[in-house]
Amino acid sequence: MTSKKYQIKGACPQCGCTDVTVLSAEEMKKKYGDVPNIELDCSACTAKYDSEMKTACPEWDKDCKLEG
Repeated sequence: MTSKKYQIKGACPQCGCTDVTVLSAEEMKKKYGDVPNIELDCSACTAKYDSEMKTACPEWDKDCKLEG
């Protein structure tokens, strides 16, 4: 049985680069938990920026029932 994978998508507001990270449910819980906002790092310019989980990973948001 394969575990479900989640895609975290982000677009850096500083340089405009986009990034996609694929994580398992266990990795998602460990790294982000069930918070509505997350901090992402740009792999190009190393800027840190915040993103709403419902935008960065709608599936995780839905599975965790973060939307109210």
